[in-house]
Amino acid sequence: MIGAGMMAFVACGPSAKEKEAKEKQTSDSIAAVESARVQDSMVQVQKMQADSMASAAKMAADSVAAKMSADSIANIKSKGKKPTVKPVKPTIKPQDVKAGQGKG
Repeated sequence: MIGAGMMAFVACGPSAKEKEAKEKQTSDSIAAVESARVQDSMVQVQKMQADSMASAAKMAADSVAAKMSADSIANIKSKGKKPTVKPVKPTIKPQDVKAGQGKG
């Protein structure tokens, strides 16, 4: 008798409510994963756009700096001026050194 009761209980399986709840849980899970995936993708796209804009701004700034540097070099050359280097004067004059100084 107990064996027949257990067989009947197992043979019935889950009820319609249990099946519906399981399907809803599965669909909710899928929707949550899909939503997270879409949100992740959007964040990645926004980050790539920001990085791209930052790179473009840096390239533009570097280009302007290079152009300004090239223009100033061209201006110096066109004026016929050469960069001058002043000779360094020695700080110790030969007459300041006394006999015996600098030896061991």
